[in-house]
Amino acid sequence: MPVLLKRTLSTLVLWAIVFSLLYYLGATGAVWLVALMVALTLHEFDALMRNSGYRPFGKLNILLGAAIILVPWYLPRLGIDAAMIDTADLLALGVIVASVRIIAERDSSNRVETLASTLFGLVYVPLMFQFFVRVIAAHTGAPHSYTGVLFFLWIIIASKLCDTGALLTGMAIGKHKMTPVISPKKTWEGACGGLLTSALISAAFAALFRAWLPAGFTPLFAALSALPIAALGIVADLVESIIKRRANIKDSGATIPGIGGMFDVTDSLILTAPAAYWLLKLI
Repeated sequence: MPVLLKRTLSTLVLWAIVFSLLYYLGATGAVWLVALMVALTLHEFDALMRNSGYRPFGKLNILLGAAIILVPWYLPRLGIDAAMIDTADLLALGVIVASVRIIAERDSSNRVETLASTLFGLVYVPLMFQFFVRVIAAHTGAPHSYTGVLFFLWIIIASKLCDTGALLTGMAIGKHKMTPVISPKKTWEGACGGLLTSALISAAFAALFRAWLPAGFTPLFAALSALPIAALGIVADLVESIIKRRANIKDSGATIPGIGGMFDVTDSLILTAPAAYWLLKLI
């Protein structure tokens, strides 16, 4: 089966899973989807680091990463003041646990690299993805019970459809290489096509769900907000390419046919989640 066909089918299946999960489980389903993405991304991140000569505490990172996503969501629902344990507290806990754990590491030749790659994984993946939870929590119930879920979905659409638009535009008219050393297939024409695709789809999204979204989230605001989000998605994708090149690996995994691993799917969301959270604070 051609790679492009595999990629298309995998993309359709992934979107079907996301839509179904969000429709039936709502905000809680969205948060658990974020936690799953964090766990799988950290698992592949750990493998990339090990291929690069580092030895992060993979299981510890996944456990702490899941806690960073789920604890701030469930504390208020259990009647506990969320300010008692926030993201900074959980990150500090990760630093403490990793520092204590590194003392007991038998191999003394790689302790600094182990500590650095462990903490980098915690900051780069769950800390950034926790902004998805903030978006969902901040907008759930205002003006609709699905508003937070819709914003979560919009961030994914603005980020990932930029990838699709860039791929198709680059295949059609791409000539000028953007970063030939980091990612030889990316072109400036493809990037422009991706940005335009993201803006247009975002405007259509805002118009389609206008009854469930705040009045300030107009099609114009959605389109303009999609531009920096999509641009940061391209940057995040390039950062993942740098990490993979350091590990001498083409794909972060083989979980998704035609696409690669979960990190290959979530890479563009890492920088866009906090950016979208800050933009949505404007409305």
